[in-house]
Amino acid sequence: MVEPPTGQRFLRVYRIRKSNEFKRVYQRRVRASDQRLLVYACENGLPHPRLGLSVSRKVGNAVVRNRWKRLLREAFRLNLARLPSGVDLVVIPKVSPAPPLPEVVASLCGAARRAARRLDGNADTRAAAKRPASGKQ
Repeated sequence: MVEPPTGQRFLRVYRIRKSNEFKRVYQRRVRASDQRLLVYACENGLPHPRLGLSVSRKVGNAVVRNRWKRLLREAFRLNLARLPSGVDLVVIPKVSPAPPLPEVVASLCGAARRAARRLDGNADTRAAAKRPASGKQ
């Protein structure tokens, strides 16, 4: 079990780094969004959430993109307990100036919770679809 971070670091175990991990999250196609962020989610089988960032050049130049990434990592790190556990989150900011940290925190937590609820709902739907229909054999 991974202990919660005690210092100021964003530990490696909380990051999505590999291309196939990003592809797995995108292929799951469970997402939630608001005015600032689009969040894709997928189960990860771990006791903690992980974060992946996808900040395109449409958002702005390198300074703007790096500002978004710093804000998103900080929001994730400070609110690890408020985020759903066992979920990989890929966060894509929408084209807009980087908002203040409290707004990013609210947006990230809200969208992550909505996406996690959809994951649970999709699992129920898939389980029902796999059950054989009564009367047919």
